[in-house]
Amino acid sequence: MNKVPMTVVGEQRLRDELKQLKGVERPRVITAIAEAREHGDLKENAEYHAAREQQGFIEGRIQEIESKLSMAQVIDVARMPQTGKVIFGVTVGLLNLDNDEEVRYQIVGEDEADIKVSKISVTSPIARALIGKEEGDVVVVRTPGGEVEYEVSEVQYL
Repeated sequence: MNKVPMTVVGEQRLRDELKQLKGVERPRVITAIAEAREHGDLKENAEYHAAREQQGFIEGRIQEIESKLSMAQVIDVARMPQTGKVIFGVTVGLLNLDNDEEVRYQIVGEDEADIKVSKISVTSPIARALIGKEEGDVVVVRTPGGEVEYEVSEVQYL
């Protein structure tokens, strides 16, 4: 079984969601199903069918989260030796050498990636190009719009 890298924050988010699903959502849907059953004929009971469908979604999500957590290799970058190299979990400051625009990204697991909050997947082209680099290194990233050159301006182990 392959281990999937995940940050401490990503693991905690999944555990919180799992706790919410098992402790709040699942019991709520079970109660809704029981109430809908009391109304009689199940064939034409829309409330019953909606609650059963929601139960299926909840149970599926619980299984998905448990699977992800069982395959997770949680990496706490704050406890790792700070060598100045870009590794999984670090936050990287980059300077676009074409337009002098600065960007910052945290390299995270696939499930945690969200470009809106500057978190990129470790499997993304830019992250793969950055892994192993140090401050001052120049990397070339192939994008759909062509190649872009970045200088690694900062590596933070947060």
